[in-house]
Amino acid sequence: MPEQERMVEAILFASAEPVTLADMNSRMPHGCDAGAAVRLLRDRYAGRGVEVVQVGDLWAIRTAADLGHLMQKETVETRKLSRAAIETLAIVAYHQPVTRAEIEEIRGVSVSRGTIDLLIEMEWIRFGRRRMTPGRPVTFVVTATFLDHFGLETARDLPGLKELREAGLLENRPPPGFGSDLDDQDEDELRDDEGQDDMFDDMN
Repeated sequence: MPEQERMVEAILFASAEPVTLADMNSRMPHGCDAGAAVRLLRDRYAGRGVEVVQVGDLWAIRTAADLGHLMQKETVETRKLSRAAIETLAIVAYHQPVTRAEIEEIRGVSVSRGTIDLLIEMEWIRFGRRRMTPGRPVTFVVTATFLDHFGLETARDLPGLKELREAGLLENRPPPGFGSDLDDQDEDELRDDEGQDDMFDDMN
């Protein structure tokens, strides 16, 4: 098992993206147990400068959360999401799997194809299973990239309304779908809205 831990450590250290247990097992000699090895490795790294973390069904080595400030660069390029994209992303995260029609019902306005395409291009949402309903509409779910970006193990770790309010991440305006007069034609103007203060507002 110590040798298996070394192999798992090498794989995770060299991988730019989180890795599945199946992928690790495929690289290791027959009979190895990547699952047991990675859990032992996680315990061994607990409290160190880097940690072994689980991201959905994937595993990765990441800088300890309390030391993240040491890794910041002096120049950071940010992209500001439109309000339509922020609301769409939040709906997918909290209601997944969710169809486009359900997103529009919650927001109260239509969702442009460009908004969905942008979030897919960013690899923050992806297509899920089709609903077994008339028309078999496709659903959307958040990705491991999204979870990794926000330091979440699963979507169940998303903060609740109480935590969002206490952190000052909810604005004093009606939630999407309750009398909002926003539409996707206003997206270009909303990209410059400096009043946004949302957990999904800025992307590095």
